[in-house]
Amino acid sequence: MLDGPDGPEWLMLFHRDGVLTAWRNVCPHQGRSLNFAPDKFLFTPKGHLVCAHHGASFTLEDGACVEGPCKGARLAPVEVAVEDGWVCRRETQ
Repeated sequence: MLDGPDGPEWLMLFHRDGVLTAWRNVCPHQGRSLNFAPDKFLFTPKGHLVCAHHGASFTLEDGACVEGPCKGARLAPVEVAVEDGWVCRRETQ
């Protein structure tokens, strides 16, 4: 969770093949979270993240929606880094 301008923002962190990616937990279709329960997400057999509410599917490499009602949209990335074993938000200039 991050403090955002409008209150807390929940994040999704994924570690796959040695690469850590972070996205805001907001589907671009209707602004709802992608999980179906706390810390529970759905994935396609190809490994795409699925919005539990409307079925849109997203690649974890770049957050692109490849199927569903918001095809062509993208998840909002969050820059992160691992420092001393902790995941930290990387501040952008």
